Amino acid sequence: MDTILIVNAGSSSLKFEVFSVANSLVRLVKGQMEGIGTTPHLTIKSSDGEQLANENYPLETVPDMLAAMRLVGEWLRQRPQGQLIAVGHRVVHGGPNHARPARITDDLLRELERYTPLAPLHQPSNLAPIRVLLERQPHLAQIACFDTAFHRSHDPMTDHYAIPARYFDEGVRRYGFHGLSYEYVAGKLAEIAPGVGRGRVIVAHLGSGASMCALYQGLSIESTLGFTALDGLPMGTRCGQIDPGVLLYLLQQHGMTAPQLQDLLYKESGLKGLSGISNDVRALLANDDAGSRLALDHFVHRIGLNAGMLAAALGGLDAFVFTAGVGENSAVMRARISKKLGWLGVSLDPVRNEAGDLLVSNEDSKVAVYVVPTDEELMIARHTLALIAA
Repeated sequence: MDTILIVNAGSSSLKFEVFSVANSLVRLVKGQMEGIGTTPHLTIKSSDGEQLANENYPLETVPDMLAAMRLVGEWLRQRPQGQLIAVGHRVVHGGPNHARPARITDDLLRELERYTPLAPLHQPSNLAPIRVLLERQPHLAQIACFDTAFHRSHDPMTDHYAIPARYFDEGVRRYGFHGLSYEYVAGKLAEIAPGVGRGRVIVAHLGSGASMCALYQGLSIESTLGFTALDGLPMGTRCGQIDPGVLLYLLQQHGMTAPQLQDLLYKESGLKGLSGISNDVRALLANDDAGSRLALDHFVHRIGLNAGMLAAALGGLDAFVFTAGVGENSAVMRARISKKLGWLGVSLDPVRNEAGDLLVSNEDSKVAVYVVPTDEELMIARHTLALIAA
């Protein structure tokens, strides 16, 4: 039985899945090592939900991504799922030259390393497993699937910043991210509601990383994220949209260095910075203090503002889709956001919303509202299989 391994390496977590590719893609194993470098914990389940691993590790055992990869690799080798023929990877930043997945070579790896400053939380972790496998199994096919690729359907005009055009040619442009999630949701929406899927749709990917995307006929035409994964909505620890003058002020008046500024914007801002408590929406909902209220109110407010921007880009709105951790699991946040979108014609059904139904808007809503769970790993598996088959 031929299999492919899917690797989604984040800043402190390593998600992996094994798929059989005999006739169609069949998920065999799904696992995650989280808390890398702090409180390492490994969970692995079979396709039928059986718990195969559920173990905590001391920090010194899994201090970094390489250690996590070794441990996961040992587990997979001890329980072989079949003949591994390829590995598919999520790579957050693909730069301006990649509108589709690509087979990894030494040259491609070097190119992708150049984009590390544009995604410092993600790109190093994305590339670490690729580098190790290239060294140890150079003949094993590895496929890079880019979070930026789905947004290459934008009109180039929308991806320009209003700075001298020579910088656009250099690669300073709006890229957009979470593309694998949006691509999956667009495909799923086309299955469950074909008419809606061909229309004007806003998808809100709301998790620790958060963004929104405007879809028309299933293609991305605009996104809240730009040159880096800092733009748009406030996120768990990232600032979201900010006046560049604030950055100049911090550099000039506070004497901050570039690394200090990077840490502030990527690790100490967003919901964590506003609340002073946590970057986790669940924790903020459970705390009725002023900081938690401010963080959540700001989050909802910015989603509302960005929804208006994307609706303007689409020339109207037919559907709004919630996806990712917060969007899929928090009925409270869906209700608060939908209320903010009432002026666009959104009207939620409280019973459907509380149940987490696929369609959560009521019969009178001018805009259909859906909850569509995302599946980035399956999207990567599809791309990987298609590329090696070709």
